[in-house]
Amino acid sequence: MAFDADEEILQDFLVEAGEILEQLSEQLVDLEQNPDDSNLLNAIFRGFHTVKGGAGFLQLEALVSCCHSAENVFDTLRNHKRRVDAELMDVVLRALDYVNAMFDQVRNREEPTPAPAQLIEALDQFAEPATEAVEPEATGQASVADTGGDITDEEFEQLLDALDGGQSAATADDSAMDSPGGEAVAGDDITDDEFEALLDELHGKGQFSGAPEAGSDQASDGDAPEVPAAGADLIGDDEFERLLDELHGKGSGPTSSTPVESAPSKTEPAPQPAATPAPKSPSQPAPSPARAEPASSASSPAAETTVRVDTKRLDDIMNMVGELVLVRNRLQRLGAESEDEQMHKAVSNLDVVTTDLQAAVMQTRMQPIKKVFGRFPRVVRDLARNLRKEINLVMHGEDTDLDKNLVEALSDPLVHLVRNSVDHGIESPEAREQAGKPRVGRITLSAEQEGDHILLAIEDDGAGMDPEKLRQKAVEKGLYDQDAADRLTDTECYNLIFAAGFSTKDQISDVSGRGVGMDVVKTKIGQLNGMINVESELGKGSRIVIKVPLTLAIMPTLMIMLGDQSFALPLVNVVEIFHLDLSKTNVVDGRECIVVRDKVFPLFHIKRWLVKGGALESVPVNAHVVIVAMGTKRVGFVVDQLIGQEEVVIKPLGRALQGTPGMAGATITGDGRIALIIDVPSLLQHYG
Repeated sequence: MAFDADEEILQDFLVEAGEILEQLSEQLVDLEQNPDDSNLLNAIFRGFHTVKGGAGFLQLEALVSCCHSAENVFDTLRNHKRRVDAELMDVVLRALDYVNAMFDQVRNREEPTPAPAQLIEALDQFAEPATEAVEPEATGQASVADTGGDITDEEFEQLLDALDGGQSAATADDSAMDSPGGEAVAGDDITDDEFEALLDELHGKGQFSGAPEAGSDQASDGDAPEVPAAGADLIGDDEFERLLDELHGKGSGPTSSTPVESAPSKTEPAPQPAATPAPKSPSQPAPSPARAEPASSASSPAAETTVRVDTKRLDDIMNMVGELVLVRNRLQRLGAESEDEQMHKAVSNLDVVTTDLQAAVMQTRMQPIKKVFGRFPRVVRDLARNLRKEINLVMHGEDTDLDKNLVEALSDPLVHLVRNSVDHGIESPEAREQAGKPRVGRITLSAEQEGDHILLAIEDDGAGMDPEKLRQKAVEKGLYDQDAADRLTDTECYNLIFAAGFSTKDQISDVSGRGVGMDVVKTKIGQLNGMINVESELGKGSRIVIKVPLTLAIMPTLMIMLGDQSFALPLVNVVEIFHLDLSKTNVVDGRECIVVRDKVFPLFHIKRWLVKGGALESVPVNAHVVIVAMGTKRVGFVVDQLIGQEEVVIKPLGRALQGTPGMAGATITGDGRIALIIDVPSLLQHYG
């Protein structure tokens, strides 16, 4: 292995091969649903071939061997010598798993571990043509059209065989006698009739055929147009080059050093099979076509439009933009106190430029959610096959962009939710038929941007959730007593699935049953300052919606005052704000609560937790209440004063304050003071 090769070459391989391998997983699952898609077969073949070529240049023999065997399988498939089936796809997907594992080892500068010999043998067996022949009529004709004329030599020969098979024996004999010299044409040569028929097959009838001869039947028709000048029956240099490019791929046609006997010469007219050719007039000399200039010399090569940048450099730029945002906030506050009109204009211009710069830098960190979505077709396919279920996965909004850190952080929670939908949500095909549903279940994964947030939804058309069953499980697990469980609303029952150790499965399997996965989802979404909500209807299906911010680098917050200290609440957690008469509160289960629009919210005086001496002060009669959401719960925070909305940059706490419960970090406010950023889930977990 050549890790000591040029680092730039290795990085190019890692980038290119990484993108190809991400696509291959989705393409393979798609191929199983559309086994006759020639474009897909060719794309997968080229994917394995490209990875093999790059690995061979770096002397990664283990990776080359596995990709080569997989490439042979798809060469057999695209030549229609074998059909796609579930067993073949199982072996190919296992091979892709080993290719990905070896690729990760190369990325870590480790020697790749070869794939098992049994897997290579299985691939080689599937690379052999099947005993049952594949009908060329169903697939051979389509392959030429689907690939836009980019066919292999073998497919070219098959097309000629198909054309020969459609002619009668008499026609074939006549064609042989009409060939130059009157001799029978060799089996490897293309007769004039075959060449004309091939052109008609590729480009439409008559598009490349020459003008009718003077003595032909067409010329004798009184309505026929005049015969054009001699030379119209020639194929020009440009046309011939284009024909070669379409038959063999660009630049792979025969050169002058390897003449082709079966094709017409570039300098001689193509012989016509007419019985009585008209003699050429002396006044019409044969043309001498000039050699066409290569396409590469006609236009300069396109300049590179992308640059590979280290993500650490992007993070550094984002930090500097964050500092600029803090300076802008400070200047805005000072400008508001000044009466100088020029100062107001300068601060306003700075605000516009800073906002545009912030948006541009954030855009460089954005990645499409497809980087996460791309793995789910494989996850659903393998899990459904393991559970003997039939499931289609539908994805929407794959091009929705969000911060690269969020893309990585959302991967595990979404995998848990999708696996949960496959295992718990979708019923078996037999149960679906008994319920009057189609045998094939459907899971929909969607993403969309809403303001400065991303909404992710996982929806299935399965059995849905039974609130009564969830209440019983909660009592059995000791989460609630019977009276408290009976008072739970249906929505609160659905949210029980996120409780630690809670599971509706009676038997533990390798997929689910331990009650760990959904608890991990809730914790992770909470760490991302996100919210999660569950909707379900018994017999119809379930829908889980996740709301997360676009980025975690610069956070919009609600600035509040507790005593004489400033605090920042992440705006994504804030649901509503209102003024409340605290004398109208209620006590439920020993906890102070408020009722807002027939909904009960627990009430917390966070000043008693966060401000020294806050617990000794008398409780005010009137106060501001901020309803915040964390995960699936909503509570009310009592605050002294509301300052307003402000964008802040999260700074880590100093060594002395690290690990303080309920604190996510600190920031500098517009008036130059330091404000602590409240971590709502951690705050309630520790104090509430």
